[in-house]
Order: sequence, then structure tokens, then C-alpha cells
Amino acid sequence: MSLSHLDAEGRARMVDVGGKPVTVRTASAEGRVRMTQEAFDLVAAHAIKKGDVLTVAEVAGVMAAKRTGELIPLCHPLPVDLIEVRAALEPGLPGVHVTARVRCEGRTGVEMEALTAAAVACLTVYDMVKAVDRSMTIEGVQVLDKTGGTHGDWRRK
Repeated sequence: MSLSHLDAEGRARMVDVGGKPVTVRTASAEGRVRMTQEAFDLVAAHAIKKGDVLTVAEVAGVMAAKRTGELIPLCHPLPVDLIEVRAALEPGLPGVHVTARVRCEGRTGVEMEALTAAAVACLTVYDMVKAVDRSMTIEGVQVLDKTGGTHGDWRRK
């Protein structure tokens, strides 16, 4: 298997997707922010001074997904049809679990948009809560599934 982002000389290039069929493409991704119980309790009580952590993180994820082509050098800018980002409290961490789902009709997949949405939503949680917990960790940012395209559907086991 060869890497499609390399030319014959091994130099990085943007892949030409012009010959690929336009299909409905979807992708989902997730990430988690682990924090102290004290920080978790403040987020749950909406007592973080910067505001509603979960809502701001969701909006940040949507905004980031729309700009993925500007952030990732060889990523195609895509006209996305749907971006859903959900940030939810996860007491078992304790922390926040972020999921992102992206859909478009296009010639290339939206995995990078879903990953960008999840990662930036997690970063936003960190930014908003860091005043009370600098030990937070961002974990498990990963693609969960993808559909559409010539390579077919894929789901994480």
C-alpha cells in the first residue's frame, strides 16, 4: 500500500480527487477531557467563570470543523452539509466526553473534519477549565466510523 499524499519522488502533495465520484460521506469522532473531581463538579454546576463549558465547546467544534481545510495543509476544503458536536459530562472519568459527526456530498471523506471538531471541542474544555485544573488530559481523540467513498464503510471495533 502506498501513501496517496506522496508523489513519485516522495514529496508531499495534495491528492487529486477530481476523478472520484461524488457520494454522501459521513464520519464520527470522539475525544475525552479527564479532570479532577473538583473541576468536574464546577463544570456540572455551570460554575466556571468563563461560562457554559459544554455549549461553548460544542460551538467551537462546529466552527473548527468548517475550517479544517485551512488548518490541515493537504486537506481539501469541503462544503459540509452537517456538523453535530456533543459535549457531555462523563462522571466515570471524571470529565467531558465529546462526539462529533460530519456529513457532506463530495469526492473525499470528512474524517479530518470530525477529528478537528472533536479535538477543538476538547481543547476548548481545557481552555475554559484550566484556571481550576491544569492537570487535565485530553485523551482518545479518534475516528469512530466513516461511510461513503470508494473504500467503503468502516467502523472502529
